[in-house]
Amino acid sequence: MRILPGLTLRNAGRETLAGVTLLAIAVPLNIGYAQIAGLPPTAGLYALVVPAIAYALIVSSRQLVASPDAAAAALVASSLGGLAVAGSADYLTLAFAQAIICGVIFVLCAVFRLGFLASFLSKPILVGFVGGLALDILVSQTAKMLGVTIDSGGEFVEKVVDLVTGLPTLNIWAVLISFASIAVLVVGRRLARAVPWALIVLVLSTVLVVTTGLEAAGVAVLGPVDAGPPTLTWPVLEWSTWLQLVPSAIALAMVTMAEGLLVARSYGEKRGYRTSPDRDLLAFGAANVAAGATGGFTVGSSTSRTAAMDQAGSRTQLPSIVTAVGTLALVIFGTALLEHIPSPAIGAIVAVAIVPLLGIRDFVSLWRLQRVEFAVGAVCFLGALLLGPIAGIVLAFVLALINLAGRAATPAVDILGADDAPGSSLLPETAPGAVTAPGVVVLRFAAPLFFANASVFEDAVRKAVTSAPPGQVRHLVIDLEAVTDVDVTGSEGLESARRWLGDHDVALHYSRLRPDLRRQLAHYGLLDGVEVFGTNRAAIDALSAPGRAQDAAAAD
Repeated sequence: MRILPGLTLRNAGRETLAGVTLLAIAVPLNIGYAQIAGLPPTAGLYALVVPAIAYALIVSSRQLVASPDAAAAALVASSLGGLAVAGSADYLTLAFAQAIICGVIFVLCAVFRLGFLASFLSKPILVGFVGGLALDILVSQTAKMLGVTIDSGGEFVEKVVDLVTGLPTLNIWAVLISFASIAVLVVGRRLARAVPWALIVLVLSTVLVVTTGLEAAGVAVLGPVDAGPPTLTWPVLEWSTWLQLVPSAIALAMVTMAEGLLVARSYGEKRGYRTSPDRDLLAFGAANVAAGATGGFTVGSSTSRTAAMDQAGSRTQLPSIVTAVGTLALVIFGTALLEHIPSPAIGAIVAVAIVPLLGIRDFVSLWRLQRVEFAVGAVCFLGALLLGPIAGIVLAFVLALINLAGRAATPAVDILGADDAPGSSLLPETAPGAVTAPGVVVLRFAAPLFFANASVFEDAVRKAVTSAPPGQVRHLVIDLEAVTDVDVTGSEGLESARRWLGDHDVALHYSRLRPDLRRQLAHYGLLDGVEVFGTNRAAIDALSAPGRAQDAAAAD
């Protein structure tokens, strides 16, 4: 088994070149994301070293790039802002601890095989939540591009007010650098996507600031960056403080899980290799523990960088390791090169990167396809924007539960009509009071039978009998092919329906019963005295045969 699946001597050169490209993309973005999170640039750079290597060696996905991203940075800033002053030593310690807790959550999810939770947050919920975070970040980066000072740790409304009231103080040189940077990034991407335009923007803007003295004209720069390799450390905090970080760590883990596993699976299907969600969760766990223990901050998944590597022809995790090595050399020998990078250029790079996260196209598509889903996404968008990320993720889960319960509580219930073709194929019957065959009604319940829809099932059974002319229904067949599970409340509903049918001289039968469901029904005692048919056609032929009703009555 190879250490890096998919890596061969034939593609090693291409993968290494892709790693250089990833390095050029990741360094400026991670510096910007660290600033969003209220952390020093080294926190973003250190997250590219040991965490990236740990992730690359464990993950099943050959292409997903793990790194701090815009959503994670915003969550870190909003969740830690009330506990310590951004940029302080205490704030940095809290960020390390948060990453470690997040890593432990990922490991626990992997051990207990909870990768299925990635599917719990629907697309509208994820689009709305991430879009709200992206807009909040965009306001901060706009202020940076204009040279306006705002409280980056404040609420969204406060940031907007600070930005608007600070417009008279904007720096024209910062504005020109920002606009030029955006133009290079946007136009350059259209001309040649493989070129590291973000790195070119940083180099050119830095040269401009240094050679023209624009720093003295009020253009903000990155400033001194601590040199040296990442070192092992452990955040020392009170237990109560650790506990305060758990909710935000859960939110970070869930957002990363929902997006990361989905992207990993999609690229695996696209490129023809298998992925393991639980192994990927373990990789995220190792990466985040490594980040907290080596001076980085929470590591998520980068959809944009993964797409860039896919376009560059990369099919292995070697680019992440090349990036780790290159970043390590940078923090040891080249931090002086970062000191004069203009903040407006960093803001432009981050802004261009996060604009797709606003989800404008997704919202337009949701509006066109399903207005209810659009409303769910809009509520999550406003929740993340106005209530904050933690409250936003809670709101997202509540909406997911409501949506799930609503769909499960109102399953499709059909009275089926007999098909002339042989077999068990049946046609939906819409006429009120219709019967499937003389004396027989076949009812299909298209959902697991559990507490949320047990009463719906009972009502459907009664309506199927009472809506028909009196005495026309002697047998009710329940098609159980779509019923995959029955809980205690569902079993009580089925037993209640059976008693009601008995009181009305209607015999209950089952058809197309799954083996696992048969065991459940037997356990609940719901097979006693009930005839089971393999197909609906067999049930119709047997129960509608002449004399069957009289024979059944005589047997009673």
